[in-house]
Amino acid sequence: MLTTSLKMKLVTILALGMIFVIFICWPAFADTQPAGVDIDWFNLGMGLFGGLALFLAGLDMLSEGLKKAAGDTLKSLLSKMTTNRLLGAITGAFITAVLNSSSVTTVLVVSFITAGVMTLTQSVGVIMGANIGSTMTAQLLAFNISSYALLPIAVGFFMTFTAKAEGIKHAGMMAMGLGLVFFGMGIMSTAMTPLRSYEPFMAFLKTMERPLLGILAGAAFTGLVQSSAATVGIAIAMATEGLLTLPAGIALALGANIGTCVTVLLAAIGKPEEAVRAAIVHVMFNVIGVLVWLPIIDQLANLAIAVSATAGIPRQIANANTLFNVINTVLFIGFTPWFALIAHKIYSERPQKAGVIIVPKFIDESTLTVPAVALEQVRREFGRMGQITLAMLSEMPHAVLEKDKQHVETIMMLDDKVDILEAAIFGFLGKVRQLSLTAKESSVHQKLMAATVNLETLADVIETDLAPMAKNMIEKQQRVSKIARDAFEELYIAVHRSVELAIKAIRDDDQQAATQAIYQKGAIRDLCEQLLTRESQRLTSDREEILESARIEMSLIDKMRRIHRLARRIAKIALPPELLGET
Repeated sequence: MLTTSLKMKLVTILALGMIFVIFICWPAFADTQPAGVDIDWFNLGMGLFGGLALFLAGLDMLSEGLKKAAGDTLKSLLSKMTTNRLLGAITGAFITAVLNSSSVTTVLVVSFITAGVMTLTQSVGVIMGANIGSTMTAQLLAFNISSYALLPIAVGFFMTFTAKAEGIKHAGMMAMGLGLVFFGMGIMSTAMTPLRSYEPFMAFLKTMERPLLGILAGAAFTGLVQSSAATVGIAIAMATEGLLTLPAGIALALGANIGTCVTVLLAAIGKPEEAVRAAIVHVMFNVIGVLVWLPIIDQLANLAIAVSATAGIPRQIANANTLFNVINTVLFIGFTPWFALIAHKIYSERPQKAGVIIVPKFIDESTLTVPAVALEQVRREFGRMGQITLAMLSEMPHAVLEKDKQHVETIMMLDDKVDILEAAIFGFLGKVRQLSLTAKESSVHQKLMAATVNLETLADVIETDLAPMAKNMIEKQQRVSKIARDAFEELYIAVHRSVELAIKAIRDDDQQAATQAIYQKGAIRDLCEQLLTRESQRLTSDREEILESARIEMSLIDKMRRIHRLARRIAKIALPPELLGET
């Protein structure tokens, strides 16, 4: 199944193919081809762009396999805030190495800033580290093993489509993706071989040695295919065929670091100020880093040659790319607050939209690139929805005891927020369902849907049953007796606690909280029975006001019991099947 990003990249390849025909192959059709040169342009274009398509498809498959295999690890790492710049850089490098894209890492960081999980200053280190992680793909590509590429493709295919264990399937995806990457590179290299004797093309590549032109070309191509790995991969493939010099390859790699910012800028459109600033930080860091090295690319080339021993130009390009990003991170890691400050200056505060009741804070379509992270963000949004529901429940004693309609109106307003968040969560979960999920992720998805439904139902009980009842008591000036008030307060505290624990169980995936919520049942049952016994005794009275008060109080007991049953249902969702029998 093709991801949306891969579909966009493949469409871009078709567009690039048309550009290739117009600007590169035109001499063949205009009878201006140099004498003595016989190039089959159709097969060359087919090999070049077909190989690029396989290359990108392989990267996508490799990334999918890595994300599925390391989903929980990514979720844990990305969900932690850190004030340690160095640790943030290491985290960013690791995550990007797994995701095969610094753009995706930065897009995820943007979504966490939007959700308030991470500050802009804390994100700068992660963004810097992401650039280092992105060079790992280039290091892998520098190994010229395209002649053996069909082996991991065959093995990976067998593992993916015959294994039952998910871990083996994911390993098969990674092997098959890696094989496709090298197979695509091999096809591109072979297709470009005839160009070594084509003077116009060689002259064009010669211009790439002029740093500014090479950087611009690398940035433009990366912006189009939204993959710096593709740009560096093509540079390595061309260098393998002797088409590209080291300075030209370095210039293209530096340009790729700028072009990769396009995805991040697009992801920041429409996001809150802090998220836009994170995208600005990414652009600033990459652009400033390139400008620093622009006058001394020759020194970078010499350094790459020095650390590459006897390796050829492909490895030297990969090493130069890594050195560029590592050195830049070391140079600028101490200036993270300055990057954040400049981003604030560039993008100042914007006025808030008027008339908006509430918007989702944690769920963001950017996280759909990593399903495990997307589901974790749903947990956070569920927790936010739960806190609003608890606020509704907290208003009830004030409405009943203080005889204040304002508290009833507050309950109605809060329920509108719950309904909006419930709809947003369901819409987001629908998009998650369209992704390729592991068995564990599918299970979590189902649990979150069920928990959201039950929580919204619980909020409706408060809004449609308890709130009107409180309003009716206020209008009729009905009072709860001192003895009943004390008993109800004890029941209310117990029910409120059970709801709080149930929400915590889902939000934090906390089985202990779930068990505590479920075991509240006995205490709440005893309190309800005591209250019902008292109310049944009051029904023997012939006074109308006592009978009406007893009826209302019995109805209150029933609604509180229903709220607790829903809380228990939510809590049970957080428990594995083997523990449900014990509760």
